[in-house]
Amino acid sequence: MSEIYKIDIETVEKLAGIVSSNELSEITVRDGEKSITIKGKKIPPAPPVMPVSVGMGTPVPAPVNAPEVTAEPKAETFSGNVVKSPIVGTFYAGPSPEKPAFVKVGDTVKKGDVIMIIESMKLMNEIQSDYDGIVDKILVSDGQAVEYDQPIMIIK
Repeated sequence: MSEIYKIDIETVEKLAGIVSSNELSEITVRDGEKSITIKGKKIPPAPPVMPVSVGMGTPVPAPVNAPEVTAEPKAETFSGNVVKSPIVGTFYAGPSPEKPAFVKVGDTVKKGDVIMIIESMKLMNEIQSDYDGIVDKILVSDGQAVEYDQPIMIIK
């Protein structure tokens, strides 16, 4: 004949409270060969979060007290040949911190001369001049992050 387990109602209520307050699906308590399982409400899984993208042309209403912007910011114009970054990375003026820069303002460069390094994804990319001329301006600092197509140097 099987043994009948006596479980008081207070124990059941406490276990049910634990399941409910912690949003558990179930809890099982064992004591030797005895065990009790309390099942909670079946909680549906959270729906997947879908990324929301706003297109560049999607108008966004301006805040009520915001000043109106009527003109695009003026792009800086340069005279001379503009050397732009061919990749996203970090600009380095020289081959290492201990060595001098490849070029300085006033230096003469020839097409094919290495004029800087752009580090991208742990690779050091030597950038060569596409122009003959004199370095007129260096627009970024050594160690500065640069974007693709960002003006870096002016050669006249």
